Amino acid sequence: MILFRKAFLVFFVYLWTCLPPAAMGAGASSEEALSPFLPVDRVLILAPHPDDEAIATSGVIQHCLQNHVPLKIVYFTNGDNNELSFVVYEKRLVFRKKAFVYMGEVRRKEAVRAMKYLGLGEENLTFLGYPDFGTMEIFMRYWNPAKPMRSMLTRVTAVPYKDSFSFGAPYAGPSVVKDLKKVIMDFRPTKIFVSHPADTNRDHRALNLFLRVVLWDLEGTIDPPQVYTYLVHVVRWPMPRGFRPSLELSPPANLADAGIKWQELALTDKEVWNKREVISCYRSQLAYAPSYLYTFARKNELFDDLPDIRVSCVDASSLQWQDVRIYPEMDEAVEEEREISGLSYGVKGRDLMVRLTLRHRFNKNRGIFLYLFGYRKDEDFAEMPKIRISVGMRGVQVWDKLRRLRTKDVTLAYEGKSLIVKIPLALLGGPDRILACAKTSSKDLPLDNTAWRVVFLDNGAPDRRL
Repeated sequence: MILFRKAFLVFFVYLWTCLPPAAMGAGASSEEALSPFLPVDRVLILAPHPDDEAIATSGVIQHCLQNHVPLKIVYFTNGDNNELSFVVYEKRLVFRKKAFVYMGEVRRKEAVRAMKYLGLGEENLTFLGYPDFGTMEIFMRYWNPAKPMRSMLTRVTAVPYKDSFSFGAPYAGPSVVKDLKKVIMDFRPTKIFVSHPADTNRDHRALNLFLRVVLWDLEGTIDPPQVYTYLVHVVRWPMPRGFRPSLELSPPANLADAGIKWQELALTDKEVWNKREVISCYRSQLAYAPSYLYTFARKNELFDDLPDIRVSCVDASSLQWQDVRIYPEMDEAVEEEREISGLSYGVKGRDLMVRLTLRHRFNKNRGIFLYLFGYRKDEDFAEMPKIRISVGMRGVQVWDKLRRLRTKDVTLAYEGKSLIVKIPLALLGGPDRILACAKTSSKDLPLDNTAWRVVFLDNGAPDRRL
């Protein structure tokens, strides 16, 4: 049964990556030039997998080296759970855990070779070795080092690579936070490039979330760096596929919005060609998706910064909704597939209010999920609740990491096509800010998933720990 499920997963991923994408219409947008790299800068690039740094920031790397800017690249995972690339690259179907650890070692060597091509030595590369396709599970559920997550394919519970930054570190949230803190404290970056919170890849979103927590923890300890986010995985983006060095990248249609500050780095013809050659170093990935990877070698690189959400909670007797732009994980070409049409947050008294507006009236066959992870400066994030609320065929379920909670503390109300959820702020740990996300599904198949956003709560609120 297990082998069947894994074989089906390989087949599903193969179909997904090989289906011809629909034409994508990017909305009009205006981009500002990325601020130049100066010798006083120190640039840290965080890559979820080996190849993401090449795809998204090869131009940044070249500009840093040209301007003698200190540069460090940190790889979150070794990319060891990419089953499809393993099958195509090795030309065999294998499910032994050592084979996937071997694949992680292959991708590490490819990263070293790729960066060497640009002139960046191995001493500037750090590999953390956390589980590919498992880091979001760690962020949502695994914060006890004594009970770490087990990787789906490598079937290990700790970093297995002896040349990694923390060999043997358990697959748990505190390990990741500790590693990222040490990297940042030692290197003291002025600029950080990291994956986007609306990226469809779970590891990309997880790395962004972990970085947010680490930078919050370090507030007042270091000078705050500028943070730039980059996109890699977006449905039907970029288009058209293939190496087209005369074209520019434009923001995806669902993110091409005046409320987002887009910045671009222009590349010379030589820098574009260098980027193509760097991508070519990742032969294990090119074996199954060459046209997709080469698509990113264009005349520019794009970065953006989603605005934070601020909710007023001074007046305990009234409710002021703060509408949030959704930034779903799909573009305008598939508008009809979306289920979530509106999302709002508010605070009333000692309760957080979430209003989720759907395109259709709610029915039990369509699941709704809310993720609300509170943060407080005076509390270890590992100890803070990680609340997941699901509404569907099984009724209402509330979870804190791996523990199911009683549901009477969370109440639901329906207003037409809107679902209003009331959650005591005490259940979230009395936070001053919240990492929030919503998603829907139909019979266990995902429909849409909003970008992770930061919701800041006004300091004028009553004591939320009561």
